[in-house]
Amino acid sequence: MAESHRMAEAYQDAREFIRIFRSAVRKAQAKSRRMGVANVYWIHGQRYYELPNGEFTRTRPDESNSTKP
Repeated sequence: MAESHRMAEAYQDAREFIRIFRSAVRKAQAKSRRMGVANVYWIHGQRYYELPNGEFTRTRPDESNSTKP
């Protein structure tokens, strides 16, 4: 009984951490977009860049075109 209670608590803790981490990632992505910086994703072993205009590309964007804060 005590073991199943500990497992349930661990599961709840893990869900809370995941919620916090996802929120932090969304905030960081939004900040990058506001700053004009591409977000980078790995999908099936391939690197993709999400440009500030929402377009996805596999070509690394020119950093000189990013908006500086």
